[in-house]
Amino acid sequence: MLHRPAEVAKILDCSEWWVKEQARKRRIPFTWIGGSYRFTDEHLAEIIRLFEVRPQEVRPATPRAAPANPMVGPLRARKPRRAA
Repeated sequence: MLHRPAEVAKILDCSEWWVKEQARKRRIPFTWIGGSYRFTDEHLAEIIRLFEVRPQEVRPATPRAAPANPMVGPLRARKPRRAA
């Protein structure tokens, strides 16, 4: 089945302009029939895969490195001037 850009936009919840612009820039698959863009069900599935966002891999926390200069200790906030 072939879908028009307006149908694709409704399915993807975006604007018809965005669908046509992405096709014009060759960022999404399409078929050119009769001087207009047409999209198959396979095209829709591929478009969805192209814009899929995967969760990032969570890395275990690494311990903080010791200061390079042993003469420098941990930082401490000083008292506000008004409190003195």
